[in-house]
Amino acid sequence: MADHTITPENNGLRIGIITAIALMAYTGIAAMAGFLHQIEAGTLDIAILIVGVVLGIKRFKKSRGNRMTYLQGFGTGIVTAMVASGLLAAFFWLLGGLSQGVVGSVERIQARDLFGADLGILISGLGIILMGSMTGVITSLIAMQYFKSPDHQPITSLD
Repeated sequence: MADHTITPENNGLRIGIITAIALMAYTGIAAMAGFLHQIEAGTLDIAILIVGVVLGIKRFKKSRGNRMTYLQGFGTGIVTAMVASGLLAAFFWLLGGLSQGVVGSVERIQARDLFGADLGILISGLGIILMGSMTGVITSLIAMQYFKSPDHQPITSLD
């Protein structure tokens, strides 16, 4: 049975918040354990985000009785990623602003621009949003190849 009360937006918001909670928990643990500055620590963040996007699309498809349009699934994946990465960036800014011990870790992971100038915590948070959103877009594109409706027919030649 189809549940039409679930929209791509509210589904993406709900799953995005759940994904953000997992991302914030992992980032908090990484900061307290002292391995936040290692580049490999960010790999699990991306994996958590990918799982969140895929689960959001899967939940939406199930709510629609296994029938959804391509753009509905694509949209729910993008909203999920944007909400999760936005909340993670806010947590990152809060973490960097409150804890001086974490600021030391954050300073070690600060990005450098092409001319060698250090970029601050604000730019690092904006980078989290950008990377999370783009990861969500790419993941949604790939996931929708798997989750597209079984009655989807590719466009044939116009000749």
